[in-house]
Amino acid sequence: MTFAVRFWGVRGSIACPSPHHIRYGGNTSCVELVAGERRVILDAGTGIRPLGQQFFREGIGDATILLTHTHWDHINGFPFFGPAYDSDRAFRVMAGHLSDGGVRRVLANQMHNPMFPVPLEEMRARLDLEDFTAGESFRLAADLEVRTAALNHPDGATGYRIDHAGKSICYVTDTEHVPGKPDARVLALIEGADVVIYDSTYTEEEFPGRIGWGHSTWNEGMRLCREAGAKKLLVFHHDPDHDDAFMDALAAEARQAWSEIVVAREGMTCEA
Repeated sequence: MTFAVRFWGVRGSIACPSPHHIRYGGNTSCVELVAGERRVILDAGTGIRPLGQQFFREGIGDATILLTHTHWDHINGFPFFGPAYDSDRAFRVMAGHLSDGGVRRVLANQMHNPMFPVPLEEMRARLDLEDFTAGESFRLAADLEVRTAALNHPDGATGYRIDHAGKSICYVTDTEHVPGKPDARVLALIEGADVVIYDSTYTEEEFPGRIGWGHSTWNEGMRLCREAGAKKLLVFHHDPDHDDAFMDALAAEARQAWSEIVVAREGMTCEA
């Protein structure tokens, strides 16, 4: 795999491990990018716990964690990320929606008594916690470029485009669209992308009753991808009320609308 995405958590809002959430998974947002020998982790929802176990099995010693934002469903797996407690490992954690020192403060507060019994300081790995401003671009390595964009979400969020080896994967979740007005920032970010992972929490029928909640639909993701010339759409951030039967029907409808739509499932891998 020169450049691929692996899904460890595909849900939004709250984890929902149940007999009705088997085929698509119940963990919240966590996506791993495999770029050659490097690893990039997108969000630290509950899916980061099994990802950490996989890091131990594979002997992965370092990675960059890019956070879209710090609502609980995107960070509450971080205290359970086992490799962060190993002094032989190193992790860079970055967020674009907070001010200087913000990402450290938020992660530390989440692990502060009485919310959690183990403080951030007990993580023995080398942790570099960095804030940037959404809209900036930077490189994680000479061949690993990151572009970012601010998203329309309560308290702010950041979308990412990662380019490697002539391919591009975009991660655009927790964003709300305005019907009939494509988001210019998202269009610019995903232009010509090989893979776009997009917030598809609601159906078109549900969306009008959820305005202001900060989420979108697979239909809007499809419209954006087609306008931007993106090649493949991965439907992501599934509502916890959407069980396996609901998601099966949604997947069939989406696939009929565009053959390049795939509904993300926990454990799925997709190459750029």
